[in-house]
Amino acid sequence: MVATAGTRVYPPPPAPLRVLRTAVRTLAELILTFAVVLGLLAAWEIWGKSAEYEAAQQHADQQLDQLWNGTAAPAAAPAVPDSGAPFSRLYAPALGAHWTIVEGVTQAALRRGPGHYPGTQSPGGVGNFAVAGHRSPSVFWNLDRLHAGDALVVETRTQWFVYVVTRSEVVAPTRTSVVAPVPDAPGTPPKVASITLTTCNPKWSNKQRLIVFGELARTQDKARQPGKPAELGA
Repeated sequence: MVATAGTRVYPPPPAPLRVLRTAVRTLAELILTFAVVLGLLAAWEIWGKSAEYEAAQQHADQQLDQLWNGTAAPAAAPAVPDSGAPFSRLYAPALGAHWTIVEGVTQAALRRGPGHYPGTQSPGGVGNFAVAGHRSPSVFWNLDRLHAGDALVVETRTQWFVYVVTRSEVVAPTRTSVVAPVPDAPGTPPKVASITLTTCNPKWSNKQRLIVFGELARTQDKARQPGKPAELGA
């Protein structure tokens, strides 16, 4: 290179420095690419899976309507209870949300929506009606926003069961006693009708479980008292 008058010419950087600059630039590009991939994965977790859950819930809801209205095609009873068959409906007015509950808590069942723990009580019965759900934006994402006194309404073919939240708690995944007939008191005969909702905690993690407990406040018979319970704004 020829230098003109008054122009200072700098020699090219030594080879090791050029290699370092190239490595830094390559690393920065890799980090950017990784960040984009993570963003896409997060978007899929929020929007992609939510769309899947919503489609599955819509199908389960339609099946439940057909079953309750007597328009479903006759079918043999499932060989196992963890079939993902629609079971009942759950409303959380404080969250502006409702779900169709399916039978079972297998991964296949929970892909359709919240699932009823096999062996726990049916809605309204004395004992513990326990339901599990994914911490997904379409399922139990905002379960931590439920507080004592909030209503949880369960709908069956013939009745409405209005539960009231009593408390919530974060526990280890191994603490299965929360779904005992008397929550956290295995072996104790139940005297009240209760409800227990379980989901992962915190969001994006399964290290813990968020548990919401409630007790039955009242029952509304559909035939004797048409319309939805007042807790649902009817």
